Amino acid sequence: MSRAVTWCHGGRAVLDRLGRPGFTTELQQSALESNSQVHHTLDDLYADLAGARRRLDAAASSLGLAVVAAGTVPLARISPRDVTEDDRYRHMADEYGKVADEQLICSAQVHVDVPDRDTAVRAMCLVSPWLAPLLALSASSPFWLGTDTGYASWRTMLWQRWPTAGPAGCHADAQDYDSAIEELIRSGVISDAGMVYHDVRPSAHQGTLELRICDACPRAETVVLVAGLFRALVRDACERLAHANGPVCDGRHEWLRGATWRAARSGLEGNLVDPATRRAAPAPEVLRRMRDRLRPALEASGDWDTVHALLEQALIDGSAAHRMRGAAAAEDLLAGVDLMADETRGGRAGRRMAPATRLPDAPVPTGDARPYRRRTAAGGTVG
Repeated sequence: MSRAVTWCHGGRAVLDRLGRPGFTTELQQSALESNSQVHHTLDDLYADLAGARRRLDAAASSLGLAVVAAGTVPLARISPRDVTEDDRYRHMADEYGKVADEQLICSAQVHVDVPDRDTAVRAMCLVSPWLAPLLALSASSPFWLGTDTGYASWRTMLWQRWPTAGPAGCHADAQDYDSAIEELIRSGVISDAGMVYHDVRPSAHQGTLELRICDACPRAETVVLVAGLFRALVRDACERLAHANGPVCDGRHEWLRGATWRAARSGLEGNLVDPATRRAAPAPEVLRRMRDRLRPALEASGDWDTVHALLEQALIDGSAAHRMRGAAAAEDLLAGVDLMADETRGGRAGRRMAPATRLPDAPVPTGDARPYRRRTAAGGTVG
C-alpha cells in the first residue's frame, strides 16, 4: 500500500482540542510544547508524561493527525509562512531568516531544583562535561528533508546555528553570568534572555538548572532516564560546591563542542568523548561509568534502581535514531516515521519496557512534539 505524509499546520487545531493547561505553541505552527508538573520521583514524572501524551494523541487523532516526539521532522516543507503568529516569533523569523525558517526541530528539556542562582551558575561548570552522553541517549533525528544525514542527532547541527547555542562556559557567579547575557542583548545579537540557548542554563523564571541539549524522545522511558541522570549530576555538583575550599572547575571547556559533535554523530552506536579522560570510548562504557560515578547521588534521590534498569535497556535497544534507521531500511522512511509515532503514543516499546523498570503503563515524552497527517492510515521537571 502506498502512503503519503504531509507535515501540517496542525498545532493550533490540536491545542484547541486539548483545551487545558500544560501545552503551548512553539516557533513553528507544526510544533507543540508539553510541560509536566514538578515531581520528586521518576515514577510520578513518568505517569504525568504518560497522561499528557494520551491526551495529546487523542486530540491529534480526532483531527486525523498523529504526533511524533523526535528531534527533527524527517519530511518537511520549509516555508517562512509556517511561523506562529506572535510578535516575538515574527521578530525572530525576520531577524534570523532561514535559521528560523528551518527550526523544525524538537528538544526534551529537564529542570532540576537548585538552592539559589549562584549555585546554578557555578554548577553549570561541573555538569557541562557530562551533557554530551545525555545527548547520545536522546538522539532521535537521523533524517532531514527526506534524507539520511549520517548523524544520530541532526537536530544538534541545526540547533547550533543559533548564536547562543552550545556550551554555557564558566562564570564566577550569577552576577557574572547575568552581565554576560545583558551584554549579548545590548549587542543586538539576541533580543531577550529567553534566546540564550546554551546546553544548560539557569532558568530565568524558576529556581532551577535547565538541561537543553537533548533531542525530543519518542520513548517516555528515555526522558525519565535523562531526567534521573541529570538530577544526579546537579545533586552531585551542588554537593561538591558546598564542600569546596577552592576552584571546582579548570575552566577548560574548549573540548565540549567537539564532544557534542561526536555524540550527535554517533548516538549510542559509536564512540563518545569520555569526560573523565577526554579520549574516545564506546558509548556504553561512557554511560555505565557515568551512572556508576553518580551512584551516591542516584541512591540519595531513590533513583538508582530505575536508572540502572532503564540504562541497560536503552543500551540493548539502541538509540531512537538507530531504531528509526532500521525501520526505514527494512521498508521505507515512512515506516520509520510510523515507528516513532507508535513509540510516542506508547506503542510497542512502552508496553514491553514498563514491567522491567517498574514504571507505570502508557509512556510519553516531555518537550516538543510534531503532528503530521497520514493520508492512508486511520486515524519534564523533577524537584
